[in-house]
Amino acid sequence: MMITRRTFPGFAALFSLPLAWVLLLLIVPYGIMISVSFWTRQFPLFYPDFQFGNYAQIFSDPQYTTVILRTLKIALIVTVCALLLGYPLAYFLVFTVRSATLRNALYMLVIVPLWVSYLLRAYTWKIILGTDGALNSLLVSTGIVDAPLDIFLYNQTAMVITLVYIFVPFMVMPLFTVLDNIPHRLIEASEDLGVGPFMTFWKVIFPLSLGGVIAGSTMTFCLSFGDFVAPVLVGGPDGTMVANLLQTQFGAALNWPLGSALATLVLILVLVLLQISTRLDRAGHIDLT
Repeated sequence: MMITRRTFPGFAALFSLPLAWVLLLLIVPYGIMISVSFWTRQFPLFYPDFQFGNYAQIFSDPQYTTVILRTLKIALIVTVCALLLGYPLAYFLVFTVRSATLRNALYMLVIVPLWVSYLLRAYTWKIILGTDGALNSLLVSTGIVDAPLDIFLYNQTAMVITLVYIFVPFMVMPLFTVLDNIPHRLIEASEDLGVGPFMTFWKVIFPLSLGGVIAGSTMTFCLSFGDFVAPVLVGGPDGTMVANLLQTQFGAALNWPLGSALATLVLILVLVLLQISTRLDRAGHIDLT
């Protein structure tokens, strides 16, 4: 739509409120955070400055680099596990379930957990994996073990299980949408040419679903990377992630400049990831029109 001088006032009035919202609640806070990351801390206060000591401390102190690398590792594992679970589920819903009513009902069951409190969903796994939880009770009652085990909770494995359960709907939703939009005539043409089910999936379905894979993986990775509840509930001493460091720096440590530097690095990493995923999506896009 071409904007003329006559329509410009209405156009400006229409978009001024959303623009002001983004400016005040997104751009300005990010600008403040980035500027504070260069400030100097002199306990108990911090003063405006322009120095890179906070960033140098992050990269020179092993505890920060270790936590950042651990967070990247856990987020990557969660993303891969969510993809391995979410793709077959989305494929099953689209290509195996013939009834549209049943398909929609099963899809709703996948996304219904998103309506439940995040804290409640995370705490559920603490109950399941705890020494008095459902898993230990089952093992003891069946005689597999004589006493409850404490190896299921407060470790990185428990974190991965919890995060995969919480974020797998974010993987399924874009995959379901992309798979559902694949024209069935392409699959039928592949079968008519004598191509087997596996090669049809590999040569036709999977390439056309890469957009959903990239979108779901990006959302799952970013959400897992920024999570701080699961490490507190089920992570234990070796489960601290970068979001927990941010919480500590802005809370108990009262080191806002260092916390802002950490948050800025996280923001840069997420922006780089989004840029990479966008480029991959464009490179793999196939026009079906």
